Amino acid sequence: MTVPALRAMKARGERITMITAYDATFARMLDEGGADALLVGDSLGMVIQGLDSTLPVTVDEVVYHCRAVSRGTQHAHIVGDMPFMSYQGGVDDALRNAGRFLKEGGAHAVKLEGGAEIAEKIARIVAAGIPVMGHVGLTPQSVHAMGGFRVQGRTEEAAELVLSEALAVAAAGAYAIVLEGIPSDLAARITAALDIPTIGIGAGPACDGQVLVSYDLLGLTADLRPKFVKRYDEWFTRGIDAAQRFCAEVRSGAFPSAEYAFGDVKRSDDVQAGAVPVVQAVGYGPRG
Repeated sequence: MTVPALRAMKARGERITMITAYDATFARMLDEGGADALLVGDSLGMVIQGLDSTLPVTVDEVVYHCRAVSRGTQHAHIVGDMPFMSYQGGVDDALRNAGRFLKEGGAHAVKLEGGAEIAEKIARIVAAGIPVMGHVGLTPQSVHAMGGFRVQGRTEEAAELVLSEALAVAAAGAYAIVLEGIPSDLAARITAALDIPTIGIGAGPACDGQVLVSYDLLGLTADLRPKFVKRYDEWFTRGIDAAQRFCAEVRSGAFPSAEYAFGDVKRSDDVQAGAVPVVQAVGYGPRG
């Protein structure tokens, strides 16, 4: 799934699906599940590291997770989230850090939060051959400036500002843009005004695509239930149940039974006679 392919999907009216991924196993699962794009989000700080915001996440950490995701992906477009202070400084720093996502992480593109204030950096990164996905509206890296995770663009003046930011990002050369935490009618206006795809998260149904954090989608975030998240499963609850059953069987002696154990030690004369193989494969490698 390439940048031109994603833009062609908008032209054909086909909806784009994007899900966050942070490791090879999740990447393979979501890739085989049909996701068009996988976002290695700085949200890893909250769902993987247990932080209360994305701000402490580093470039090294996201690049590391990009490498893992790239190993598990065959089809999906991989986007690396540039973390806080990796592009807010000088243009040269922004370009250098963006390059690491492709060169070291195996990502196909990078995502930056912000509007006109980062347009020059977007243009420079794009000119270097690095595709950029934008992100406006509720931008988590600006959580303190916004006074928390609050819906943006609720007044006409605020809505015009979000629209102008989206237009600036598109004009700078972004190939797509995430719209987060804005009213549905504003997202519809922005989607109609742009030639590039819009991907919504808490932005209503009119966007060209939708993105969710995989841990939210799968019900792995036990205590966090944002209004815009639809939970398609309840893995946290089912994981507790599985762990409880394992612990109970170990304590009772039911596990491991003979079915899950290797056979008795073979006598040396049986091995020499060829009755049993000298070496048996054990572990998690490919099954033949």
